[in-house]
Amino acid sequence: MKDIFRINSITEMHEQLGLEKPKHPLVSIYKHEDIVPNSELTGIPLAADLYQVMFKMCQPGAITYGRNSYDYQEGTLIFMAPGQVVTYEKIEDVDLHGGWSLNFHPDLIRRSHLGQHIDDYNFFSYEVNEALHLSDIEKQTIGELKEKIIHEYSMNIDKHSQKLIVSNIELMLDYCTRFYDRQFYTRENLNKDLVSKFEKVLKDYYASDKPIETGLPSVKYCGSELNLSPNYLSDLLKKETGRNAQEHIHYFIVEKAKTFLLNSSESVSQIAYTLGFEYPQHFSKVFKKKTGISPAEYRTVN
Repeated sequence: MKDIFRINSITEMHEQLGLEKPKHPLVSIYKHEDIVPNSELTGIPLAADLYQVMFKMCQPGAITYGRNSYDYQEGTLIFMAPGQVVTYEKIEDVDLHGGWSLNFHPDLIRRSHLGQHIDDYNFFSYEVNEALHLSDIEKQTIGELKEKIIHEYSMNIDKHSQKLIVSNIELMLDYCTRFYDRQFYTRENLNKDLVSKFEKVLKDYYASDKPIETGLPSVKYCGSELNLSPNYLSDLLKKETGRNAQEHIHYFIVEKAKTFLLNSSESVSQIAYTLGFEYPQHFSKVFKKKTGISPAEYRTVN
C-alpha cells in the first residue's frame, strides 16, 4: 500500500495546490481553476486534517474514493471529514473550471455550537458516489453563503469575524441537510427497493454460518453488501421507514428471537449465541428494549 500524503493545515493545502497564502489560518475557499496541478500527487493517497466541502468539476474517473470512481455532474457537492483519504488518478487532466472548495480546520469550530454538533452531519462520512446533486436554486443558495464566508475572512479580522464565519458554515451545512432530504425523497422508488434489498441481506446472513462465525450483522457489513456507506444506508432507511439501519437490524433479530423462543426448547443463552450475540446479557437487553419484557418472560406469557 502506498504511503498516505498528509496535509495538516490550510497553509499546507494552499502550498500543495500552488495557491497564494490563505487570508485566514483556519478557513479558506478557493476556486479550482486557480489550482496549479501537481503531477507528483497523481495516484498518491491524500488525507487532510480538515473538513472539506467541494463543489463539482472533475471528468469521469478523475477521482477515486474508497472502492469507487465517481462521475461528477454539474452542481455536485462532496463532503470529507478530517483524515479521509482520496486519490486523484489524473490530476493534471482534471477539468477545474467552475468548481470551488471550502476547507476549515477543526480548531475553527472547536468552541462553537457547530463544533459540538459537527458529527450530526452524517454526509461527511458518505462515499463520493453518494454526493449531493444540487438544483439551480440550491446552487444559488449555497453560492451566496460561500460568498459571505469569503467576505468575512477577507475583511480585517475583528471579534465578530469567527462567529460569523462559523455561523455561515453551519447554515450552509444545514441547507445541505435539507437538500439531501430532498434527494432521498425524490428517489423514493429506489429507496423502497433498498428496504427489500436490506432485508434480503439480513435473511441471507442468518441463512448462513456467519452469526456463529462472526457474530451479529453490522451496519458496515450491510452497507458493504449494498455498495453504500454505513451512514448513507442508515439515513436512507430512516427517511423511508423511520428506523435507522441499526434499529432495523435489532428489529429483525428480535423477530427471529421470538420464533426461536416459541418454537424450540433451547435456553435463552443458546438462542443468544445462535443469533450471534457474544453475551446473553446483551441479547436480553436488546430484546427487552424492543418488547418491554425479557426473553424468558416472553416465552412464559406466550
